[in-house]
Amino acid sequence: MSRVVVCGSLNMDVVVESTRRPHAGETLLGAKVSFLPGGKGLNQAVAAARLGAATAMAGAIGHDAFGNTLRGFLADNDVDSSGVRALKGQATGLALIQVAGGDNAITVASGANLQFTSAMVRARPRADEVWVAQFETPLETTQALLMQARHAGARTVLNLAPFAPHPARLLKCVDVAVLNEIELAQATGAPVRAASSRRIVGEACEKLRQRGARAVIATLGERGAVVVTADGQTNIPALPAKVVDTTGAGDCFVGALAARLAAGATPVEAARYASAASACAVEKLGAAPSMPTAREVAARLARA
Repeated sequence: MSRVVVCGSLNMDVVVESTRRPHAGETLLGAKVSFLPGGKGLNQAVAAARLGAATAMAGAIGHDAFGNTLRGFLADNDVDSSGVRALKGQATGLALIQVAGGDNAITVASGANLQFTSAMVRARPRADEVWVAQFETPLETTQALLMQARHAGARTVLNLAPFAPHPARLLKCVDVAVLNEIELAQATGAPVRAASSRRIVGEACEKLRQRGARAVIATLGERGAVVVTADGQTNIPALPAKVVDTTGAGDCFVGALAARLAAGATPVEAARYASAASACAVEKLGAAPSMPTAREVAARLARA
C-alpha cells in the first residue's frame, strides 16, 4: 500500500447537540457541548490512517491550545503531522456544529487554514502516492499542490467542498473528483437536487469529467453514490445505518476512498468500500473521532 498525503484544513469542532435548532433571536437551553478534532483535511487523514494507509497531513494551525490538541490527535492516530505548521498570530480553525435530529448545520471560522501555502509543504510528491485536497484552504494552494502531485505521477483526489469557483485547468490535474449533489449543482449548473434521479446525477458528473477529471464521484447520503469514469456510470448503494450524526460522513468517504486507491483499487472498488466506511461513521458522534477502523468496515461489508 502506498502513502496517502492529505493537504487541507484542521479545525476544532465545537459540537452543540439539541432537540432542535433555535429560531433567530431565540435562546435554547438544555444543549450538550463537545470539543472534537475536525476540519475536512484532518478528518480525511484520520479516516485513511485508521483504515490502514500510511498517512501524512499538511496544513496550518495556530499557536494555541486547540492547535496542540489537534497535533496530538493526529499523532494518536498514526498520522505524520510533520507537515502541519503552527503560525504565530493566527488562531486554529474552529467549526461550530449544531446537531439536531441526526442532521447538522456548520459555521466555520477558518483562522490559520487561510494562511496555508504550498511553500509550507516540504515533502515532494512521489509517483506511488495518493494526494488529497479540498476547498477549505486557499484555492491557489490546492491548485499548486495538486499540479505538483500530478506532474510527479502521483494520483490526485479533489473534494470540491465547500464548493468554490476555480480555474478550468484545476480539474485537468485531478484523477478523482468527489462532491455531493449540492456541490455538483454548483460546479456544473445542472439542476441536481437531493431527489434527482441517478441518471441526472450521472449526466452532471459526466459534464464535470469532460472538463478534465478522470473520474467523478457524487455522494448522495442515504442513497449511496454515483461513480462516472471513461467506462460509464456505476451506482453504489448505501448500506443501512442507525444515524447519530452525519458530520464528517463525506470526509470519511474521501479518506476511505484514498486509502483504497493507495492499495491499488479502482475508483469504483474504492467507492464501494468508502460507502461502507461512511455507514459506520454516521453511527457515532463527531467528525474525526467517528472514523471507523478497517475491522469495523470489514464487518459492515460482511453483513451487506
